Amino acid sequence: MMEGELGSFLRSRRESMSPAEVGLASSARRRTPGLRRAELATLAGVSVDYLIRLEQGRDIHPSTQVLGALAAALRFDDDDRDHLQALAVISNGTELCPQTTAAARAVRPTVQAMLDQLEPAPAFVLNHLADLLAWTEGYDRLARPLGILDGDEPNLAWFTFVDDRARVAYPDWADIADEQVASLMELRQCDTNTDTLAARLAQAAGSEFTDRWERRPVGRKRTGIRAISHPAVGVLRLAFETLGLPDADRQRLVVYLPADAATTAGLDRLAGRQPGGLRSVRAG
Repeated sequence: MMEGELGSFLRSRRESMSPAEVGLASSARRRTPGLRRAELATLAGVSVDYLIRLEQGRDIHPSTQVLGALAAALRFDDDDRDHLQALAVISNGTELCPQTTAAARAVRPTVQAMLDQLEPAPAFVLNHLADLLAWTEGYDRLARPLGILDGDEPNLAWFTFVDDRARVAYPDWADIADEQVASLMELRQCDTNTDTLAARLAQAAGSEFTDRWERRPVGRKRTGIRAISHPAVGVLRLAFETLGLPDADRQRLVVYLPADAATTAGLDRLAGRQPGGLRSVRAG
């Protein structure tokens, strides 16, 4: 649940901030990870007692001045500040949160038509829970042999953390796992379905998931290069772009393009076509 999330988020950032990062001397005798509450309180100009109440969720209406001071003291980047602002709004009451319903597992016809136009590129649509909703034949050829599309309701986060094949499919598995948790956390907002999924992942994957979830990561990667190891064609380097769709379910369209000539050739082989169907691109 989102109750107390504002305090948990601030505590996670305090515990991950080293004293050296804010110009304080470090001591080998420190038993507290990151900054002590007294240190952060001094840097932000608030009382220790108030910071305790805030982190424990007993004060859910901090002023913008206090939040700004804490954000500055903790060296928040833009993603952290945006997430803090969203949590501050939610913490003032859930009345403005939309009523939670089951996450949609369908895309609009126009979105499906757009996917069709993207062939033969691997592309897919997923919702804020990482449920895969629709995809191109190009993505099917890429993902199905890896096990990503197994089952009636494939989910990227579940595959990443629970399916042993994910560690073979993703050479950079730890980075992918970080990205999956950051997406779930950042798109979570008021939705209790995300908490339900997180609880299931925690039970199935243990500390690999819970350690990341407790760090409250934000800052989703919307573009970049992803390595995928395919059993038929080896490691593919895929440049990806993530586009948010105007949908209440916070759906996203992800498109993969080959990032080098070897990947172009590999995708051509998967499609059984002559080389040159897709041209490699540079990410960034």
